[in-house]
Amino acid sequence: MKKILIVDDQKGIPEAVKDTILDFEEFADYEFDLAEEGQQAWNLVQQNDYDVILSDIRMPKMDGIELLKAVQESGKGTPVILMTATTKNDINQAIQKLKMGAWNYLEKPFMDLNLIRIALNNAIIHSQQQTEIKQLKKQLKKGFQIVGESMLISEIKSMIEKVAPTDARVLITGGNGTGKELVARGLHELSSRAKAPFVEVNCAAIPSELIESELFGHEKGAFTSANKQRIGKFEQAEGGSIFLDEIGDMSLSAQAKVLRALQENKISRVGGEKAINVDVRVLAATNKDLKEEIQKGNFREDLYHRLSVIRIHVPCLKDRKDDIPLLINHFLTQIAQEQGTAEVTIKDNAIELLKSYEWTGNIRELRNVIERLTILSDGDIDVEDVKKYAAF
Repeated sequence: MKKILIVDDQKGIPEAVKDTILDFEEFADYEFDLAEEGQQAWNLVQQNDYDVILSDIRMPKMDGIELLKAVQESGKGTPVILMTATTKNDINQAIQKLKMGAWNYLEKPFMDLNLIRIALNNAIIHSQQQTEIKQLKKQLKKGFQIVGESMLISEIKSMIEKVAPTDARVLITGGNGTGKELVARGLHELSSRAKAPFVEVNCAAIPSELIESELFGHEKGAFTSANKQRIGKFEQAEGGSIFLDEIGDMSLSAQAKVLRALQENKISRVGGEKAINVDVRVLAATNKDLKEEIQKGNFREDLYHRLSVIRIHVPCLKDRKDDIPLLINHFLTQIAQEQGTAEVTIKDNAIELLKSYEWTGNIRELRNVIERLTILSDGDIDVEDVKKYAAF
């Protein structure tokens, strides 16, 4: 909801400012709250989220400066535009408050209405950017959250807590969509390398002829399209962790170079002769049986042993069905936050029906189904919605 708060103790001023703003086309769909003094405005701020606040400075009970300070201390980050009379003292005071965090100030009476428009647009753009940043931060914090209380998941969480503080290499196994990346992120975030980069490489998505350049970089002129030097993923992850997802699909030539990097902590760019020292923790994952791949000649046994100092297997969803209700509620909350809508609820019998499915696509499939149900269901998700929309 787009909303603006206007605060001024002079009778009729808040309504007049509102009418002025509504004359601007881009603010036609905004809602307004009006307050006649600072304390009333502060009560409204505590109950609502505003895109911007316009406040007079001189007011009884709680003036505009005190309101500005309260808004700042609340952590809401709402931009405050101060409105001030054209006396020299008031203007100097407003300028000083810009240094305290006021977004802008406007002189009364408003002689140039375009200044109001510019000040509001700039403040609202800033407000929207701050909201997006907060949402991204929340998503990042939840990006490696492992949801579940089943015995299998509890064992994985315990293993992560034990292994993360070390520099031991970890091989994560499990089917597609089981959450192998979340385990890798958890290992990184709970390690001493958490402030350094976490670099992910999907080995299955990169053509075999490009994988070495992707991992180790290349020098200018190393091959036809190498127009300039490129830094590879290992160098990008310096001091942090590199996650080699679907490593079972990596070419044998690239495997040889990865093995050297693990043995010597050195890499060489494609087309280069210089050995480059790297300090990187290697985490790898695969949905393949690497021992079987070794027998077929598709994977190096020495690399397997280098990677699998610690092995963590992520179970399929069908093997941890007791976690499905927790996952469903987690996804309902997550989807509502992403879409900026009210959280949809789901009935117990609908959850029980979802628990009965096989979930061959694992967590990823469940998440997609919950998003589909959230969009297509009218109100609470019930059994009929599941039967109708959760088609497999």
